[in-house]
Amino acid sequence: MLVVRADMVPIECVVRGYLSGSGWKEYKSTGSVCGIPLPAGMRESDKLPEPIFTPATKAASGHDENISFDRMVQLAGRELSEQLRDLSVRIYKAAGDYAETRGIIIADTKFEFGRTGRGLVLADEVLTPDSSRFWPKDKYRPGGAQESFDKQYVRDYLESIHWNKQPPAPALPADVAANTSKKYVEAYTQLTGHPLPG
Repeated sequence: MLVVRADMVPIECVVRGYLSGSGWKEYKSTGSVCGIPLPAGMRESDKLPEPIFTPATKAASGHDENISFDRMVQLAGRELSEQLRDLSVRIYKAAGDYAETRGIIIADTKFEFGRTGRGLVLADEVLTPDSSRFWPKDKYRPGGAQESFDKQYVRDYLESIHWNKQPPAPALPADVAANTSKKYVEAYTQLTGHPLPG
């Protein structure tokens, strides 16, 4: 493994192919996501006409904040913003096409990029269940929340206890941690066709 120090771009590069999570909440109140208008009458978990790029600021503590592409341009400059948008959408589409052949829908994902002496690199958050919503394709039913292979299990638990999303985070019960781990292993096995190395 080659490890290189990178100067990280302080923006989360989020791509959404389906209407879920904070995007669904925003759509319900405004009809758009990060300033991008969407068709009227969409349901939770509906597939979007085309994947959309919805950046977020990288918070030092607490939750990241969704921003418009215009705001990203103000923060990072037009050339870099367009480059990151185009790369992010291209990677998402390629990964989504592959995952569907393995029976998984990648509803959305986020990437982090950094600069090195050799240029821009994809540095973190690369298509893991921690940074993406993975849904089983055979159980996909738009119109509500979906079964998932990702950390939605943890999100649902935290919602159920009404955590205010401020540090410190509450400890997870053993069953929530175990079931989340099981989901991650299922996703790995399904995507790769191999058991997780012991």
